[in-house]
Amino acid sequence: MSTILLVEDEQNVADIIKKGLEEDGYSVIHKKEGTSGIEALGKSSINLVILDILLPGINGLEVCKRIRELGYDELPILMLTALGSVENVVLGLDNGADDYLTKPFKLIELKARLRTLLRRADVMDNAKFKNGNHYSFAGIHIDDYSKTVTINEEEVNFTSTEYRLLLMFLKNPNKVLSRTDLLDEVWGINFDIGTNVVDVYVNYIRKKLERNGQDRVIHTVVGMGYALKESK
Repeated sequence: MSTILLVEDEQNVADIIKKGLEEDGYSVIHKKEGTSGIEALGKSSINLVILDILLPGINGLEVCKRIRELGYDELPILMLTALGSVENVVLGLDNGADDYLTKPFKLIELKARLRTLLRRADVMDNAKFKNGNHYSFAGIHIDDYSKTVTINEEEVNFTSTEYRLLLMFLKNPNKVLSRTDLLDEVWGINFDIGTNVVDVYVNYIRKKLERNGQDRVIHTVVGMGYALKESK
């Protein structure tokens, strides 16, 4: 089941979209303004974003731009707005949107656009390659069956904790993972959240990933955590 993030301040429009998509089996998270929409990305696994332009606070174009800056490069974004001029369409696409639908719209067309974007995202696949117990990204490959890590086809040794941390990143490419997320998954929910153990171990695995001059792929997202993404 795909999860859709809907950022729309008009409650009646949001209600129509939410009801229609949930009838088709989608899970819909609705936010009324841009900042809370961005925050929702770090709290849930989102498959697609429907984003209005005319939002209170920061507008949808800025929200779209920030989503891309956070590393969600492959996350499909559909702009939904009353601003339907050619200039606004171009502006939306230039800020990182994948598609554009103007109001008023027919729900059947919206659903068709979503299906197309979701199919495209499945083909592109954020992790570049996944097959069973195998995960790859930017020259890093994990075989979770044999518990081995190779970097540009060279096997590199990782401690059990380093391995679990790296695996967490490869399972969630381009997603911002908070320190709490990493602590819960790698060290267990009862671990002391006041410690800087995450930062220490991120530095450990960075050194191994970058030891032969490879580009940095685990990036710090200030105030939010870390994200596995390719350097631009």
